[in-house]
Amino acid sequence: MSKNTVRSHPVIALDGPAGAGKSTVAMRVAQALGYVLVDTGALYRAVGVLAQRRRVRTDDVARVEQITMQAVESHALKMVARAGATPIVWIDGEPQTDALRTPEASHAASIVSGYPGVRAALLALQRSFGSDGGVVLEGRDIGTVVFPDAEIKFFITASDTERAHRRHQELLQKDPSSQLSQVLAAVRERDSRDASRDIAPMKPAEDAVVLDTSAMSVEEVVAVVVQAAIGAQTV
Repeated sequence: MSKNTVRSHPVIALDGPAGAGKSTVAMRVAQALGYVLVDTGALYRAVGVLAQRRRVRTDDVARVEQITMQAVESHALKMVARAGATPIVWIDGEPQTDALRTPEASHAASIVSGYPGVRAALLALQRSFGSDGGVVLEGRDIGTVVFPDAEIKFFITASDTERAHRRHQELLQKDPSSQLSQVLAAVRERDSRDASRDIAPMKPAEDAVVLDTSAMSVEEVVAVVVQAAIGAQTV
């Protein structure tokens, strides 16, 4: 869709590093506006899970690209997105929830997301949800690659120490032995990998609003995004 095409409801692109709160913000924005929510990061984590199920090493670029393309074309890997609700990713006919939220899946996603064939396979799938607008997409390259014509673009970030702290609090609920120093190291490693990859590196779109949430509550961030969306609606 060209930049000159007017949607009655905008595409909202929320990009930014891991742990910045994009998923929570995207969910609440979608609920507030009744928009469809698309968690693109879940798709890349699903590729990591898919590789594990197919017994393919994540560093085997050709095979990972091959199984991803095959899974998308055969609908063995798909996402069901609904207005105001968390999207569900399916692998081999089974809905995935907890499997996509493990540290292993996150680490795998940061690796496979740099593979051109994986990104190409998932690009059309991501775009299919938002061509008519009224959708919230969150990831690393929504405003730069997936929907460069999105009406609303935010790059949501926070200091690496703040993001590590948030992630550590989540992990403690599942693993009391989780160490903040290890989480911080993982956050910095992920940032470096996402920002330096050759294909679709993580960076703010030129027309994106950079929103540092280090000292902001979720409610404050949601209010900023919702207000921008309301202002962009044409009907």
